[in-house]
Amino acid sequence: MIELFKEPNIDWMGKAKYFYALSGILLMAGWTSIFLHGGLRYSIDFKGGTNVDVRFAETPNIDKIRSGLTAQGIGNTEIQSVSDIANPNSNEVLIFVEQKNQGDEAGDASKIQVIHALNAIYGTASSSKADFNSATLSSLTAFLTQHDPLLLSTNAGDRYQQLSKKILDYRDTKNKGVLTNFDDLAKVDGVTPAVLSALKANYGLGSFTIVGTEIVGPKVGGELRRQAIYVTLYALGGMLVYIAFRFQLVYGAAAVLAVFHDVLITLGFFSLLHFEISLTVIAALLTLVGYSMNDTIVIFDRIRENNRLLRREPFPDVVNKSINQTLSRTILTSGLTFLTVLVLFLMGGQVLRAFSFALVVGIVVGTYSSFGIAAPLVVAWNRWRGQGVAVGAGPAAGNKTRGSEGVAGRLVPSGRR
Repeated sequence: MIELFKEPNIDWMGKAKYFYALSGILLMAGWTSIFLHGGLRYSIDFKGGTNVDVRFAETPNIDKIRSGLTAQGIGNTEIQSVSDIANPNSNEVLIFVEQKNQGDEAGDASKIQVIHALNAIYGTASSSKADFNSATLSSLTAFLTQHDPLLLSTNAGDRYQQLSKKILDYRDTKNKGVLTNFDDLAKVDGVTPAVLSALKANYGLGSFTIVGTEIVGPKVGGELRRQAIYVTLYALGGMLVYIAFRFQLVYGAAAVLAVFHDVLITLGFFSLLHFEISLTVIAALLTLVGYSMNDTIVIFDRIRENNRLLRREPFPDVVNKSINQTLSRTILTSGLTFLTVLVLFLMGGQVLRAFSFALVVGIVVGTYSSFGIAAPLVVAWNRWRGQGVAVGAGPAAGNKTRGSEGVAGRLVPSGRR
Protein backbone atom coordinates (compact mmCIF):
# COMPACT_ATOMS: atom_id res chain seq x y z
CA MET A 1 0.00 0.00 0.00
CA ILE A 2 1.26 3.49 -0.82
CA GLU A 3 2.19 5.47 2.29
CA LEU A 4 2.01 9.24 1.97
CA PHE A 5 3.35 9.83 5.47
CA LYS A 6 6.12 8.17 7.44
CA GLU A 7 4.70 7.44 10.89
CA PRO A 8 2.70 10.66 11.40
CA ASN A 9 2.21 11.67 15.02
CA ILE A 10 -0.69 14.14 15.04
CA ASP A 11 -2.64 14.73 18.23
CA TRP A 12 -6.12 14.62 16.71
CA MET A 13 -7.94 14.29 20.02
CA GLY A 14 -6.10 17.31 21.39
CA LYS A 15 -7.67 19.36 18.60
CA ALA A 16 -11.20 18.06 19.12
CA LYS A 17 -12.46 21.39 20.43
CA TYR A 18 -11.39 23.07 17.18
CA PHE A 19 -13.25 20.42 15.16
CA TYR A 20 -16.38 21.01 17.23
CA ALA A 21 -16.04 24.78 16.74
CA LEU A 22 -15.62 24.42 12.95
CA SER A 23 -18.65 22.16 12.72
CA GLY A 24 -20.67 24.56 14.85
CA ILE A 25 -19.79 27.49 12.58
CA LEU A 26 -20.70 25.55 9.41
CA LEU A 27 -23.97 24.32 10.88
CA MET A 28 -24.92 27.76 12.16
CA ALA A 29 -24.12 29.48 8.85
CA GLY A 30 -25.98 26.92 6.75
CA TRP A 31 -29.09 26.64 8.87
CA THR A 32 -29.30 30.37 9.45
CA SER A 33 -29.46 30.68 5.66
CA ILE A 34 -32.19 28.01 5.55
CA PHE A 35 -34.31 29.84 8.13
CA LEU A 36 -33.80 33.23 6.48
CA HIS A 37 -34.90 31.79 3.12
CA GLY A 38 -37.96 30.14 4.63
CA GLY A 39 -36.64 26.61 4.21
CA LEU A 40 -34.78 24.62 1.60
CA ARG A 41 -35.36 25.14 -2.11
CA TYR A 42 -37.12 22.11 -3.52
CA SER A 43 -37.14 21.15 -7.17
CA ILE A 44 -40.22 20.22 -9.14
CA ASP A 45 -39.81 16.65 -7.84
CA PHE A 46 -40.91 17.71 -4.38
CA LYS A 47 -43.07 20.82 -4.60
CA GLY A 48 -45.06 20.09 -7.75
CA GLY A 49 -45.42 22.24 -10.80
CA THR A 50 -44.46 22.57 -14.43
CA ASN A 51 -40.92 22.98 -15.71
CA VAL A 52 -40.70 24.38 -19.24
CA ASP A 53 -37.26 24.13 -20.83
CA VAL A 54 -36.94 26.92 -23.43
CA ARG A 55 -34.05 27.59 -25.83
CA PHE A 56 -33.73 31.01 -27.51
CA ALA A 57 -32.08 32.13 -30.71
CA GLU A 58 -30.21 34.86 -28.82
CA THR A 59 -29.21 35.42 -25.22
CA PRO A 60 -32.52 35.80 -23.37
CA ASN A 61 -33.33 38.78 -21.17
CA ILE A 62 -34.43 37.19 -17.90
CA ASP A 63 -36.03 40.37 -16.55
CA LYS A 64 -38.02 40.79 -19.77
CA ILE A 65 -39.26 37.20 -19.56
CA ARG A 66 -40.20 37.60 -15.90
CA SER A 67 -42.12 40.82 -16.61
CA GLY A 68 -43.89 39.18 -19.57
CA LEU A 69 -44.98 36.19 -17.48
CA THR A 70 -46.30 38.50 -14.78
CA ALA A 71 -48.18 40.57 -17.38
CA GLN A 72 -49.90 37.39 -18.59
CA GLY A 73 -51.08 36.65 -15.05
CA ILE A 74 -48.70 33.76 -14.39
CA GLY A 75 -47.66 34.04 -10.76
CA ASN A 76 -45.26 32.00 -8.59
CA THR A 77 -42.68 31.43 -11.31
CA GLU A 78 -38.95 30.84 -11.14
CA ILE A 79 -36.56 31.39 -14.06
CA GLN A 80 -33.13 29.80 -14.14
CA SER A 81 -30.46 30.09 -16.82
CA VAL A 82 -29.00 26.80 -18.01
CA SER A 83 -25.29 26.81 -18.81
CA ASP A 84 -22.11 24.89 -18.13
CA ILE A 85 -18.43 24.97 -19.04
CA ALA A 86 -18.94 22.78 -22.10
CA ASN A 87 -21.76 24.98 -23.39
CA PRO A 88 -21.68 28.40 -21.69
CA ASN A 89 -23.82 30.09 -24.37
CA SER A 90 -26.72 27.67 -24.57
CA ASN A 91 -29.32 30.50 -24.51
CA GLU A 92 -31.50 28.13 -22.52
CA VAL A 93 -33.68 28.80 -19.48
CA LEU A 94 -35.90 26.74 -17.21
CA ILE A 95 -39.23 28.34 -16.37
CA PHE A 96 -40.91 26.77 -13.35
CA VAL A 97 -44.59 27.45 -12.67
CA GLU A 98 -45.88 26.36 -9.28
CA GLN A 99 -48.92 24.15 -9.56
CA LYS A 100 -51.73 24.50 -7.04
CA ASN A 101 -54.31 22.23 -8.64
CA GLN A 102 -54.12 18.48 -9.10
CA GLY A 103 -53.81 16.49 -12.30
CA ASP A 104 -51.91 16.64 -15.56
CA GLU A 105 -54.53 19.00 -17.00
CA ALA A 106 -53.33 21.78 -14.69
CA GLY A 107 -49.73 21.11 -15.75
CA ASP A 108 -50.62 21.24 -19.43
CA ALA A 109 -52.49 24.50 -18.85
CA SER A 110 -49.38 26.00 -17.20
CA LYS A 111 -47.25 24.97 -20.17
CA ILE A 112 -49.71 26.57 -22.62
CA GLN A 113 -49.74 29.75 -20.53
CA VAL A 114 -45.95 29.96 -20.67
CA ILE A 115 -45.92 29.46 -24.46
CA HIS A 116 -48.59 32.13 -24.96
CA ALA A 117 -46.66 34.54 -22.72
CA LEU A 118 -43.42 33.96 -24.64
CA ASN A 119 -45.24 34.42 -27.94
CA ALA A 120 -46.56 37.74 -26.70
CA ILE A 121 -43.13 38.82 -25.42
CA TYR A 122 -41.30 38.02 -28.66
CA GLY A 123 -44.09 38.96 -31.08
CA THR A 124 -44.57 35.45 -32.43
CA ALA A 125 -48.30 35.56 -31.67
CA SER A 126 -48.81 38.45 -34.13
CA SER A 127 -47.43 36.43 -37.06
CA SER A 128 -49.94 34.72 -39.35
CA LYS A 129 -47.43 32.01 -40.25
CA ALA A 130 -46.75 28.83 -38.30
CA ASP A 131 -43.50 28.76 -36.33
CA PHE A 132 -40.98 26.49 -38.04
CA ASN A 133 -39.01 26.09 -34.78
CA SER A 134 -42.09 24.50 -33.23
CA ALA A 135 -42.74 22.18 -36.17
CA THR A 136 -42.87 18.44 -35.48
CA LEU A 137 -42.06 15.55 -37.76
CA SER A 138 -45.72 14.78 -38.41
CA SER A 139 -46.72 18.39 -39.06
CA LEU A 140 -43.79 19.09 -41.40
CA THR A 141 -44.37 15.82 -43.28
CA ALA A 142 -48.04 16.65 -43.72
CA PHE A 143 -47.15 20.15 -45.00
CA LEU A 144 -44.62 18.92 -47.57
CA THR A 145 -46.92 16.11 -48.70
CA GLN A 146 -49.78 18.56 -49.21
CA HIS A 147 -47.72 21.16 -51.14
CA ASP A 148 -45.55 18.57 -52.92
CA PRO A 149 -42.68 20.97 -53.86
CA LEU A 150 -40.68 18.08 -55.38
CA LEU A 151 -43.58 17.07 -57.66
CA LEU A 152 -43.47 13.46 -56.57
CA SER A 153 -45.96 11.11 -58.16
CA THR A 154 -45.43 7.98 -56.06
CA ASN A 155 -44.41 7.31 -52.44
CA ALA A 156 -44.71 11.02 -51.69
CA GLY A 157 -45.54 10.42 -48.02
CA ASP A 158 -42.48 8.25 -47.33
CA ARG A 159 -40.14 10.51 -49.30
CA TYR A 160 -41.32 13.65 -47.52
CA GLN A 161 -41.15 11.95 -44.14
CA GLN A 162 -37.47 11.13 -44.73
CA LEU A 163 -36.81 14.69 -45.91
CA SER A 164 -38.65 16.16 -42.93
CA LYS A 165 -36.54 14.07 -40.57
CA LYS A 166 -33.33 15.35 -42.17
CA ILE A 167 -34.54 18.96 -41.95
CA LEU A 168 -35.56 18.68 -38.30
CA ASP A 169 -32.34 16.84 -37.39
CA TYR A 170 -30.38 19.72 -38.88
CA ARG A 171 -32.48 22.24 -36.97
CA ASP A 172 -32.13 20.41 -33.66
CA THR A 173 -28.48 19.33 -33.84
CA LYS A 174 -26.73 22.04 -35.84
CA ASN A 175 -28.86 24.95 -34.63
CA LYS A 176 -29.78 23.70 -31.16
CA GLY A 177 -33.46 23.63 -32.04
CA VAL A 178 -33.72 27.27 -33.14
CA LEU A 179 -33.21 28.01 -36.84
CA THR A 180 -32.52 31.68 -37.58
CA ASN A 181 -32.26 31.60 -41.40
CA PHE A 182 -34.13 29.36 -43.84
CA ASP A 183 -31.24 29.55 -46.30
CA ASP A 184 -29.19 27.39 -43.90
CA LEU A 185 -31.45 24.46 -44.84
CA ALA A 186 -29.87 24.43 -48.30
CA LYS A 187 -27.06 22.41 -46.70
CA VAL A 188 -29.48 19.55 -46.03
CA ASP A 189 -29.41 16.76 -48.59
CA GLY A 190 -32.65 16.76 -50.58
CA VAL A 191 -33.68 20.35 -49.87
CA THR A 192 -34.18 22.06 -53.24
CA PRO A 193 -34.96 25.72 -53.98
CA ALA A 194 -38.60 24.68 -54.41
CA VAL A 195 -38.66 23.19 -50.91
CA LEU A 196 -37.01 26.29 -49.45
CA SER A 197 -39.47 28.54 -51.23
CA ALA A 198 -42.42 26.57 -49.84
CA LEU A 199 -41.05 26.73 -46.32
CA LYS A 200 -40.37 30.48 -46.51
CA ALA A 201 -43.85 31.18 -47.85
CA ASN A 202 -45.70 29.25 -45.17
CA TYR A 203 -43.47 29.28 -42.07
CA GLY A 204 -41.98 31.96 -39.87
CA LEU A 205 -38.93 31.67 -37.62
CA GLY A 206 -39.75 32.15 -33.94
CA SER A 207 -37.24 33.41 -31.39
CA PHE A 208 -37.48 30.35 -29.17
CA THR A 209 -38.37 26.68 -29.02
CA ILE A 210 -39.65 24.40 -26.26
CA VAL A 211 -36.97 21.80 -25.57
CA GLY A 212 -39.05 19.84 -23.09
CA THR A 213 -41.53 19.98 -20.25
CA GLU A 214 -41.81 18.20 -16.93
CA ILE A 215 -45.02 18.08 -14.89
CA VAL A 216 -45.37 16.86 -11.29
CA GLY A 217 -48.53 17.28 -9.23
CA PRO A 218 -48.23 18.91 -5.77
CA LYS A 219 -49.65 15.85 -4.01
CA VAL A 220 -47.06 13.59 -5.64
CA GLY A 221 -44.32 16.10 -4.76
CA GLY A 222 -45.30 16.12 -1.07
CA GLU A 223 -45.36 12.33 -0.96
CA LEU A 224 -41.91 12.14 -2.55
CA ARG A 225 -40.58 14.59 0.03
CA ARG A 226 -41.85 12.47 2.92
CA GLN A 227 -40.47 9.28 1.40
CA ALA A 228 -37.06 10.90 0.95
CA ILE A 229 -36.95 11.78 4.66
CA TYR A 230 -38.01 8.27 5.66
CA VAL A 231 -35.43 6.62 3.39
CA THR A 232 -32.61 8.70 4.89
CA LEU A 233 -33.72 7.95 8.46
CA TYR A 234 -34.06 4.23 7.71
CA ALA A 235 -30.53 4.19 6.32
CA LEU A 236 -29.16 5.87 9.45
CA GLY A 237 -31.12 3.50 11.71
CA GLY A 238 -29.85 0.43 9.87
CA MET A 239 -26.26 1.61 10.16
CA LEU A 240 -26.72 2.30 13.87
CA VAL A 241 -27.87 -1.29 14.42
CA TYR A 242 -25.00 -2.71 12.34
CA ILE A 243 -22.24 -0.75 14.09
CA ALA A 244 -23.75 -1.38 17.53
CA PHE A 245 -23.61 -5.11 16.74
CA ARG A 246 -20.18 -4.94 15.07
CA PHE A 247 -18.53 -2.76 17.72
CA GLN A 248 -20.66 -1.31 20.51
CA LEU A 249 -23.63 1.03 20.87
CA VAL A 250 -21.49 4.10 21.63
CA TYR A 251 -19.60 3.58 18.37
CA GLY A 252 -22.84 3.28 16.43
CA ALA A 253 -24.27 6.40 18.04
CA ALA A 254 -21.09 8.38 17.32
CA ALA A 255 -21.01 7.24 13.68
CA VAL A 256 -24.68 8.07 13.10
CA LEU A 257 -24.31 11.49 14.74
CA ALA A 258 -21.29 12.17 12.51
CA VAL A 259 -23.21 11.18 9.37
CA PHE A 260 -26.23 13.22 10.49
CA HIS A 261 -23.79 16.12 10.95
CA ASP A 262 -22.53 15.57 7.36
CA VAL A 263 -26.07 15.68 5.91
CA LEU A 264 -26.99 18.84 7.85
CA ILE A 265 -23.85 20.68 6.73
CA THR A 266 -24.39 19.62 3.11
CA LEU A 267 -27.98 20.88 3.20
CA GLY A 268 -26.70 24.15 4.68
CA PHE A 269 -24.34 24.58 1.73
CA PHE A 270 -27.24 23.93 -0.63
CA SER A 271 -29.10 26.85 0.94
CA LEU A 272 -26.07 29.15 0.96
CA LEU A 273 -25.38 28.55 -2.74
CA HIS A 274 -29.06 28.39 -3.81
CA PHE A 275 -29.11 24.81 -5.08
CA GLU A 276 -32.37 22.89 -5.24
CA ILE A 277 -33.12 19.61 -3.50
CA SER A 278 -34.21 17.01 -6.05
CA LEU A 279 -34.49 13.22 -6.21
CA THR A 280 -30.95 12.99 -7.59
CA VAL A 281 -29.71 15.04 -4.63
CA ILE A 282 -31.37 12.57 -2.25
CA ALA A 283 -29.50 9.81 -4.06
CA ALA A 284 -26.27 11.77 -3.57
CA LEU A 285 -27.02 12.24 0.14
CA LEU A 286 -27.57 8.51 0.59
CA THR A 287 -24.29 7.89 -1.26
CA LEU A 288 -22.65 10.35 1.12
CA VAL A 289 -24.10 8.51 4.12
CA GLY A 290 -22.58 5.23 2.96
CA TYR A 291 -19.24 6.78 2.02
CA SER A 292 -18.81 8.63 5.31
CA MET A 293 -19.87 5.59 7.31
CA ASN A 294 -17.35 3.40 5.49
CA ASP A 295 -14.52 5.78 6.33
CA THR A 296 -15.63 5.91 9.97
CA ILE A 297 -15.79 2.11 10.24
CA VAL A 298 -12.21 1.81 8.93
CA ILE A 299 -10.98 4.07 11.73
CA PHE A 300 -13.13 2.32 14.36
CA ASP A 301 -11.83 -1.08 13.26
CA ARG A 302 -8.23 0.10 13.63
CA ILE A 303 -9.08 1.53 17.07
CA ARG A 304 -10.40 -1.86 18.16
CA GLU A 305 -7.29 -3.67 16.92
CA ASN A 306 -4.91 -1.21 18.56
CA ASN A 307 -6.91 -1.25 21.78
CA ARG A 308 -6.18 -4.96 22.05
CA LEU A 309 -2.48 -4.54 21.27
CA LEU A 310 -1.76 -1.35 23.23
CA ARG A 311 -3.38 -2.25 26.53
CA ARG A 312 -1.24 0.13 28.55
CA GLU A 313 -1.92 3.19 26.40
CA PRO A 314 -4.55 5.80 27.29
CA PHE A 315 -7.55 5.51 25.02
CA PRO A 316 -7.07 9.00 23.40
CA ASP A 317 -3.53 7.94 22.42
CA VAL A 318 -4.87 4.73 20.91
CA VAL A 319 -7.37 6.75 18.86
CA ASN A 320 -4.67 9.17 17.69
CA LYS A 321 -2.43 6.30 16.62
CA SER A 322 -5.32 4.60 14.78
CA ILE A 323 -6.19 7.74 12.84
CA ASN A 324 -2.53 8.36 11.97
CA GLN A 325 -2.13 4.78 10.75
CA THR A 326 -5.12 5.10 8.40
CA LEU A 327 -4.29 8.66 7.31
CA SER A 328 -2.58 7.69 4.04
CA ARG A 329 -5.44 5.40 3.09
CA THR A 330 -8.00 8.09 3.93
CA ILE A 331 -6.28 10.79 1.87
CA LEU A 332 -5.71 8.51 -1.12
CA THR A 333 -9.26 7.14 -1.35
CA SER A 334 -11.02 10.37 -0.45
CA GLY A 335 -8.71 12.49 -2.60
CA LEU A 336 -9.18 10.42 -5.74
CA THR A 337 -12.95 10.24 -5.22
CA PHE A 338 -13.05 13.97 -4.64
CA LEU A 339 -11.19 14.66 -7.91
CA THR A 340 -13.67 12.46 -9.80
CA VAL A 341 -16.78 14.18 -8.47
CA LEU A 342 -15.14 17.61 -8.86
CA VAL A 343 -14.69 16.94 -12.58
CA LEU A 344 -18.32 15.78 -12.69
CA PHE A 345 -19.37 19.03 -11.01
CA LEU A 346 -17.35 21.22 -13.38
CA MET A 347 -18.01 19.34 -16.62
CA GLY A 348 -21.16 17.31 -16.02
CA GLY A 349 -23.61 20.00 -17.07
CA GLN A 350 -26.64 21.58 -15.45
CA VAL A 351 -28.58 18.36 -15.00
CA LEU A 352 -25.90 16.80 -12.76
CA ARG A 353 -24.80 20.04 -11.10
CA ALA A 354 -26.73 19.67 -7.82
CA PHE A 355 -26.02 15.92 -7.60
CA SER A 356 -22.27 16.35 -8.06
CA PHE A 357 -22.20 19.36 -5.72
CA ALA A 358 -23.70 17.25 -2.94
CA LEU A 359 -20.96 14.67 -3.48
CA VAL A 360 -18.18 17.28 -3.59
CA VAL A 361 -19.25 18.80 -0.27
CA GLY A 362 -20.20 15.44 1.23
CA ILE A 363 -16.88 13.74 0.56
CA VAL A 364 -14.92 16.58 2.17
CA VAL A 365 -17.24 16.87 5.17
CA GLY A 366 -17.68 13.10 5.48
CA THR A 367 -13.94 12.45 5.55
CA TYR A 368 -13.42 15.24 8.08
CA SER A 369 -16.22 14.01 10.37
CA SER A 370 -14.74 10.51 10.60
CA PHE A 371 -11.71 11.73 12.55
CA GLY A 372 -12.99 15.14 13.67
CA ILE A 373 -16.44 14.22 15.01
CA ALA A 374 -17.05 10.46 15.31
CA ALA A 375 -13.74 9.53 16.99
CA PRO A 376 -13.75 12.50 19.44
CA LEU A 377 -17.33 11.61 20.44
CA VAL A 378 -16.22 8.10 21.45
CA VAL A 379 -13.30 9.53 23.41
CA ALA A 380 -15.58 12.08 25.10
CA TRP A 381 -18.00 9.30 26.07
CA ASN A 382 -15.24 7.24 27.66
CA ARG A 383 -13.91 10.26 29.53
CA TRP A 384 -17.39 10.98 30.80
CA ARG A 385 -17.66 7.38 31.97
CA GLY A 386 -14.28 7.79 33.67
CA GLN A 387 -12.63 5.03 31.65
CA GLY A 388 -9.33 5.10 29.85
CA VAL A 389 -10.17 2.45 27.24
CA ALA A 390 -13.24 1.85 25.16
CA VAL A 391 -15.88 -0.28 26.79
CA GLY A 392 -16.34 -3.54 24.94
CA ALA A 393 -13.74 -2.68 22.32
CA GLY A 394 -11.64 -5.71 23.07
CA PRO A 395 -9.83 -7.63 25.81
CA ALA A 396 -8.32 -4.37 27.04
CA ALA A 397 -11.70 -3.11 28.12
CA GLY A 398 -11.83 -2.66 31.87
CA ASN A 399 -8.53 -4.50 32.28
CA LYS A 400 -7.39 -2.74 35.45
CA THR A 401 -6.44 -5.19 38.19
CA ARG A 402 -5.69 -4.91 41.85
CA GLY A 403 -2.01 -5.54 41.21
CA SER A 404 -1.60 -2.56 38.94
CA GLU A 405 -2.15 1.15 38.98
CA GLY A 406 -2.34 3.90 36.36
CA VAL A 407 -3.61 7.29 35.41
CA ALA A 408 -6.25 7.85 32.74
CA GLY A 409 -6.22 4.17 31.83
CA ARG A 410 -2.44 3.72 31.48
CA LEU A 411 -1.77 0.39 33.18
CA VAL A 412 1.51 0.07 35.10
CA PRO A 413 2.54 -3.42 36.29
CA SER A 414 2.91 -3.72 40.06
CA GLY A 415 6.52 -4.81 39.71
CA ARG A 416 7.49 -1.40 38.27
CA ARG A 417 6.56 0.85 41.15
